[in-house]
Amino acid sequence: MADEVKLTAKSFEPLDRSKHLDSEKISAPNLTFMQDAWRRLKKNKSAVIAMVILILFFIMAILSFFPSVLSHQPNAINTQYANLPPKWPGVDINGVNGTLVQGGSRINAYAQAGAASNVHFWLGTDYLGRDLLSRILTGTRISLTVAVVATLVDLLFGVTYGMFSGWKGGRVDNFMQRLIEIIMSIPTLVIVVLLMLILKPGMWSIILTIAFSSWTTMARLTRAQTLELKEQEYILAARTLGESPIKIAFKHLLPNLSSIIIIQTMFTIPSAIFFEAFLSFVGIGIPNPTASLGTLLNDGQKNFQFLPYQMWYPAIVLSIIMIAFNVFADGLRDAFDPQTKE
Repeated sequence: MADEVKLTAKSFEPLDRSKHLDSEKISAPNLTFMQDAWRRLKKNKSAVIAMVILILFFIMAILSFFPSVLSHQPNAINTQYANLPPKWPGVDINGVNGTLVQGGSRINAYAQAGAASNVHFWLGTDYLGRDLLSRILTGTRISLTVAVVATLVDLLFGVTYGMFSGWKGGRVDNFMQRLIEIIMSIPTLVIVVLLMLILKPGMWSIILTIAFSSWTTMARLTRAQTLELKEQEYILAARTLGESPIKIAFKHLLPNLSSIIIIQTMFTIPSAIFFEAFLSFVGIGIPNPTASLGTLLNDGQKNFQFLPYQMWYPAIVLSIIMIAFNVFADGLRDAFDPQTKE
């Protein structure tokens, strides 16, 4: 027979602070979902670097809106300074000292054009003598504006459509999804041509094209998550208590859909930037003389064999923006994914 355990009055006394059990200690700080996601995002160095690069591009794009910030006006034509190479004041390095190779020898292009000693263009000029740096900054602002505005339309309409479709279910959901499939089956270029027949070529026609053709992905992702969330216990409890669908959507659905919405938005923006650049490059996007990254690439490729910098600089800017957005979106996806918690 097992020995009897003798209980005394001392057995019921509370433990001292120094004798607390290790299992009762909190091993991690008490953080909200967004705070925990931000903590894990900061550990991703590449995503943080991409975020800083994007912030710098947005700041430069905003500053380019003010003419006083730019050293030269982006649309100012001066044929005297046409096709001048980059020149950085005080730097005597080939490629940025205003010299070109002609006939096997290097010449000072600025002296040959009769430019004064204080005249310089950081990234050179195009075939009409327009400052390439000012045009790249302006083109970046226009490309970012088109992408952000089109993505906001995609965000508002796609999320609303997807939530409503998933919440209703049944025949309503079936009809709304068939409508999405019809829209997705129409080639985007056909939509562009149709809008060009109705609207004049320009920023707003491209925004409408991107918004009309890209919201379907957001709607389908939101609808799939809504179908899963509406069967959760807290949603069923809210419906039992008589809360309206709109209140449930703002109070319960949107907070739980925020990670999917943010991640998809960050992937949509670079796609919109590339699509705008493609349309402008082939001549059916932003019309001249307005600068965009696509029109700059189109102008630069005409002289690429002799003046490659006119195409290289806008191509580098477009590539950096695209890569930064995708790296940042990957970092957000890892930060918001609960399965990656340490």
